[in-house]
Amino acid sequence: MSKTDRRRFLEKLALASGAVLLGACDRLDQSPAVQTLLKSADAPTDKALHALTPEDALAQEFTEADLSPVFKANGSVNPKTPEYLALLRNNFADYRLQVRGLVRTPLSLSLPELRALPSRTQITRHDCVEGWSCIGKWTGTPLGPLLDRAGPLPRARYVVFRCADSLDGDENRYYESIYLREAHHPQSILAYDLNGAALDVPHGAPLRLRVERKLGYKQAKYLLAIELVESLAGIGQGNGGYWEDDQGYQWHGGI
Repeated sequence: MSKTDRRRFLEKLALASGAVLLGACDRLDQSPAVQTLLKSADAPTDKALHALTPEDALAQEFTEADLSPVFKANGSVNPKTPEYLALLRNNFADYRLQVRGLVRTPLSLSLPELRALPSRTQITRHDCVEGWSCIGKWTGTPLGPLLDRAGPLPRARYVVFRCADSLDGDENRYYESIYLREAHHPQSILAYDLNGAALDVPHGAPLRLRVERKLGYKQAKYLLAIELVESLAGIGQGNGGYWEDDQGYQWHGGI
């Protein structure tokens, strides 16, 4: 269910219930019963979106002349978690990306090792659910071949991205997920450069996900681990991501 469809649904529900329309949608959105109803609507929507859009279709790519003068940073821009601060102190010299879960060969890769892998550069538009967009040039290693090195087991269905930031300043960490098959899309990369320079902290240093056919909240920053799983149940609240758990965002997140 898109953000617009969600709003229209809540407006109709507010009117049907006799509630005052102004502010009623926000109150209804917090109702456990309405949250359950919205989530039940997401599953067929996700299936329909995947059926209607070829999974190998590319997001539009641009030229350097189209780059935004400033690429806006959003969400976490300065993580204060102990694990991130420890990595930042020595400029990520001790950083290791863990690839684990339902794999034959778990991986632990440093930044130099990641940079030594085959790379892809793509100039794409980042679309935020808040309504703004920026165009940036991303360079990183393709995700699918990296996961193939780890050897996904037959039961693996989802890829979960574990991050170092906490938007709530507690023990919970940001996370996101996609289908394993989406990891093999040619524009699914683990980016370490933005506009020809190493990622800075606000934009997700040292490593972030880019899945260009999805909205900004799916582009997980501050990656620490990638985990292959059979089910999203038991991870967070079971909805596939931080904002999906916290605000009921649609898991597919496609554009």
